[in-house]
Amino acid sequence: MTTKQRFEYCLQWFEQNMPVAESELHYANPFQLLVAVVLSAQCTDKRVNMVTPALFDAYPTPAKMAHASEKDIFAFIHSVSYPNAKAKHLKGLAEKLVSDFGGEVPDNIDALQTLPGVGRKTANVVCAVIWQQPTMAVDTHIFRVSERIGLTTGSKSPLQTEKQLVKYIPETVIPKAHHWLLLHGRYVCQARKPKCDKCGLTDCCRYYPSTLNA
Repeated sequence: MTTKQRFEYCLQWFEQNMPVAESELHYANPFQLLVAVVLSAQCTDKRVNMVTPALFDAYPTPAKMAHASEKDIFAFIHSVSYPNAKAKHLKGLAEKLVSDFGGEVPDNIDALQTLPGVGRKTANVVCAVIWQQPTMAVDTHIFRVSERIGLTTGSKSPLQTEKQLVKYIPETVIPKAHHWLLLHGRYVCQARKPKCDKCGLTDCCRYYPSTLNA
């Protein structure tokens, strides 16, 4: 099976079996999604969704969060991973949104990456989810799943994985494909013990044959 055929097979399977694929983070507007994605770094979406309701109630806008202290923000997010650093990032990004962007979340990757705590992955997520732009955010799940299935080959970094994926995925499909791969990695193609018996991609998977002789 060629790489192109493998992509076609996977995309068709996902479209048929996972027609609805969305972020599991809870948010009501671009600012809330941006904050939630920053908090989700090395943390579960479930945990983030537990802390954001009270956080968003206290700071519904960048202006409100910008006037809060890091200590105030920390009190709401202390149960997530790296809360001290994330409290600093949230205050900083809120301040910059107010000072540089009129309190609005910018809709392009370069501008988003000027915000404290916002790297390429976070910027890609926001652009894909909010504005349906053809940006592929690569997290640990997508990095692992893409290599296992055979969508990528020999990738050494998230950026290399991103470039290989967008080469074969139609632009209109990229925002949804991000969620397809992420959710597949989260619930089926798990890191320690992939659930190959529950996977519909075994016919095209580069990794699966190795499990038959295990």
